[in-house]
Amino acid sequence: MYDRMQTFTPEQMTQVHDASMELLSSVGVAFNEPEAIEIFSSKGFKVSGKTVFMTEAQVQKALETAPSRFTVTARNPQKNVAVGEDDFVFAPGYGAPFIALPDGSQREATMADYDNFCKLIQTSKTIDMNGFMMVEPGDVAPETAHLDMIFSSIVLCDKPFMGSPVSKQGARDCIEMASIIWGGKDKLTATGPVSVSLINSLSPLQFSDEMAGSLIELAKANQACVIASLIMAGSSGPVTLSGVLSLQNAEILAGITLAQLVNPGAPVVYGSTSSAMDMRTGGLAIGCPELSMVVSATAQMARFYKLPSRSGGGLTDAHFPDGQAAAESMLALSTAARSGINFILHSAGILGSYIAMSFEKFMMDEEMCGIIRQLIKPIDVSPEAIDVEMIKSVGIGGQYLTQPKTFKLCRTEFYMTDFLNRQNYAGWKAAGSKRIDQVAAEGLSRRLAAYEKPPIDPDVEMALAAYVANRKDKS
Repeated sequence: MYDRMQTFTPEQMTQVHDASMELLSSVGVAFNEPEAIEIFSSKGFKVSGKTVFMTEAQVQKALETAPSRFTVTARNPQKNVAVGEDDFVFAPGYGAPFIALPDGSQREATMADYDNFCKLIQTSKTIDMNGFMMVEPGDVAPETAHLDMIFSSIVLCDKPFMGSPVSKQGARDCIEMASIIWGGKDKLTATGPVSVSLINSLSPLQFSDEMAGSLIELAKANQACVIASLIMAGSSGPVTLSGVLSLQNAEILAGITLAQLVNPGAPVVYGSTSSAMDMRTGGLAIGCPELSMVVSATAQMARFYKLPSRSGGGLTDAHFPDGQAAAESMLALSTAARSGINFILHSAGILGSYIAMSFEKFMMDEEMCGIIRQLIKPIDVSPEAIDVEMIKSVGIGGQYLTQPKTFKLCRTEFYMTDFLNRQNYAGWKAAGSKRIDQVAAEGLSRRLAAYEKPPIDPDVEMALAAYVANRKDKS
């Protein structure tokens, strides 16, 4: 396959690997969670205080048990998704504290906003998984907010969902609530992953107690974890992208090694949203071309280790769903899909370098996800699709509009957009001369009005609500 983006040679990927192995063996990685240190020590790893040193043989042994592909089971089994090898999923934005409003202002996100994103994901044709912390709701107690979010993710949407890695207790809560749905912890573990949780390293070369503790709990329960590094080149990591790749590779492999020590075969995803620091502002730039360059390289390094990969999707530094937002988001989203990323987080809704989610941009990004699915769909070159006989029958100067095959395929052969403008100027003017974000806002209202809660066993819903209430009482 020809692609003008850089394809790394085996020698170049080995060079990144060797640099990472040198970092892991000579500098090590700090794990600020006592249980992690105990696990490494018990398995014969060299430990000094909170720092764990890893040999190449130890890392390779862990990689041998990590699956290259796994299935995430949904509450509705018809909506199960596969992650890895040739299979990929689109997941929504994650972690934004604010909602971007249509007039360009921002407000604090609420639990009602979170619920509405769950409803949009349930009714989406292109977003495969429900998220976690699509927004950080400011109107619920922060120490128990994860309970409310998990409850909404499960009850309002029957697609697979992302889990809670906010703390060791947060991970346990996620496992307990999933166990209520699947009939107990033993059945949950036997089912395989029903959630995918995001575990971020703390660059350079650290894992916080919350992240390491959550990883351990989730791996024990056989729940999938994205082990991700977000390095800001020139600030929390080297200024060169090859240096960033080597550093993030060391961090990701350290997390994967811990997961496999806890539970050999635990599903993991090799993840990154590392990008560049804007040298003028000192801030993180996620709309820059360097992010997409790292995305492409991350996909290749994951395949080097035969692991599923993760990156960001519709990412932008813009604060409004305008031309900048569209250009930057499509660059990152299309690069992720075309590079072979398997778990595309932040596929829809993100604005302002993760600071805000926008309902209107969610709708626009969702449309882009559909377009990208069509873009990477293989062209059928079978004799039936080519249909030389039909072309011969039309002959020179004929027309195909009234051919039976055109009538048969007119609604399915090409991608039909939901609200992107394809009218001529007169038609666009007659429809109100609306910008795409205005059309998206109208579509948003219709979608939320038409939402229907998916069926759930009333006893299961009551048990989930009781668990949440009980945990809140104890907090």
